[in-house]
Amino acid sequence: MRIDKFLKVSRILKRRTVACDACNGGKVSVNGKSVKPSYMLKIGDIIEISLGANTLKLRVLSLKETVKKEESALLYEVIV
Repeated sequence: MRIDKFLKVSRILKRRTVACDACNGGKVSVNGKSVKPSYMLKIGDIIEISLGANTLKLRVLSLKETVKKEESALLYEVIV
């Protein structure tokens, strides 16, 4: 699954265009490397998103095309 779609489906970012802009702006990295919106995620990848002064670090647990709002948090695990 593309990273921009994953960020939208998992509701980490509100819209896919916002996810694309974040990737193109160098604010999203996977396994330590900056990625483009078309990067294909795999289960177990570590995503880092820079949001202002904060950084959100996640591990991909599952890849699904569509999920309900209640189940979206099951797609990833927050790493401290």
